[in-house]
Amino acid sequence: MGLLQRIVRNDAMKIDPPEIYSWHVLLLACSACFGGMLFGMDIGIIGGVLTLPAFESEFGIAGLSKTDAANLSANIVSVMQAGAFAGALIANPISDRIGRKPGLYMVSILTIVGVIFQSASSGKLAAMYIGRFISGLGLGAATMLTPTYISENAPRAIRGALTGLYQLFETTGAMLAFWINYGSLLHLSGNSTWIVPLSMQALPAILLSVGMFFCHESPRFLARKDDWEQASAILSKVRSLPIQHPYVQTELQEMQAQLEEERALIGGNSWWDIQREMWTIPGNRKRALITINYYAPTIFTDLGVTGNANSLFATGVYGICKVVGCALFLLFLADSLGRKKSLLGSAIAMGLCMFYLGFYVRFDPPKLGTAVPPAGYIALVAVYLFAVFFQFGWGPVCWIYVSEIPTARLRGLNVSLAAATQWLFNFVVARATPVMLTTVGNAGYGTYFIFGSFCFSMFFFVWFFIPETKGVSLERMDELFGVADFKNIEDVGVAAQHAEQEKAQEIQIERLDPRSV
Repeated sequence: MGLLQRIVRNDAMKIDPPEIYSWHVLLLACSACFGGMLFGMDIGIIGGVLTLPAFESEFGIAGLSKTDAANLSANIVSVMQAGAFAGALIANPISDRIGRKPGLYMVSILTIVGVIFQSASSGKLAAMYIGRFISGLGLGAATMLTPTYISENAPRAIRGALTGLYQLFETTGAMLAFWINYGSLLHLSGNSTWIVPLSMQALPAILLSVGMFFCHESPRFLARKDDWEQASAILSKVRSLPIQHPYVQTELQEMQAQLEEERALIGGNSWWDIQREMWTIPGNRKRALITINYYAPTIFTDLGVTGNANSLFATGVYGICKVVGCALFLLFLADSLGRKKSLLGSAIAMGLCMFYLGFYVRFDPPKLGTAVPPAGYIALVAVYLFAVFFQFGWGPVCWIYVSEIPTARLRGLNVSLAAATQWLFNFVVARATPVMLTTVGNAGYGTYFIFGSFCFSMFFFVWFFIPETKGVSLERMDELFGVADFKNIEDVGVAAQHAEQEKAQEIQIERLDPRSV
């Protein structure tokens, strides 16, 4: 606790009981975040496997023209994105019915089945496509379920860091995927060079299922189902406090007040009632629109894997930069600097990196067979810096923000929309960027200006529309967005402090009272 107090600086950290920051909640978050590693492992492994000679020979890519080979490779990648888009949307109604924990088990099963199809495809494109699509269903569902599950369990003062672990596990998975590809190429031969890496995609899924076996259901999901006995018991366990502790009781009161307020606004639990609640109430509509717009900047991440940046990925350094940058952000800035300032600063920094690359390619484009000029080395550094700046804001904060701002009844649906939007833009980038790099100006320099302009535009979006949420409990987000009023409920941290003060006074009175001797 002492270490956390020195690192994390927000109002909630100052007043909340130290017992709630236990290893239990950290291990819970890490267990669920293997769902994020699924995504990182997939994008890292498939990118390397597609270039392996044995894979190209087995699937007939080697004999195709350059254009046909590129299209086939794009199809293999894109079918997973199609599955992920569907999985992100389907995960919401399923998890709202059966729960977050069973939903994460479902993610693990789908991924393993998909990996089996891919690894056993033996040159049959149909089997590869089926496997990629099934795995995509699992990956898409994970992008919705993992941030939601962690957000619904995490203490408010460190919710940003714990939810942001999703992004850290994702970047770690991509980095590990490089070394798996690299090791297979060095030490294996024949079809084993691509079968082993594809099979290794099942490892995070296995770890996810094992980790979730020791975890529990989300207390806020149970509260939505009016199972208050189980919700109280689990919340007490997660917070490492007795059920009767004022902090636990006040948090339960906030959950109950939020749910009652939501039901009073619209009433009913049907799909149509949920849609009306999201789009007809101004505070909820604003949060839904923020959720969708937040994932537009993911279009920038693919710049690191196109054009000159391929060499950076090939060395693995790019991935290491992303992991280190994300880890530093989650440890020191996510819950101290806050969401809004992180997004504002990283938007400007990323935009500057993109514009430098654009000017470099426009006025001094790289040429084969010539020495790299000093400006070229700065351009390479700019790509590394872009990766770090992305992890200092838009990478992890997107997952943090969209999972914490919705109401209890709309959280799953809002995160589902956000995840689906991300997968949609992944597909757009995969298809559009190669064309842009050949058509938008000489050597594609205009591509960097376009993406840089998107970065700068997101600065203004955040400045005018995004409120700060660090240290705010999930239930009081309704108050922040003007949907509910919690004035009659004491803050959880203040309630805990008052209880401690009353207990100390009682002990002092007992010591002074001669009748107690």
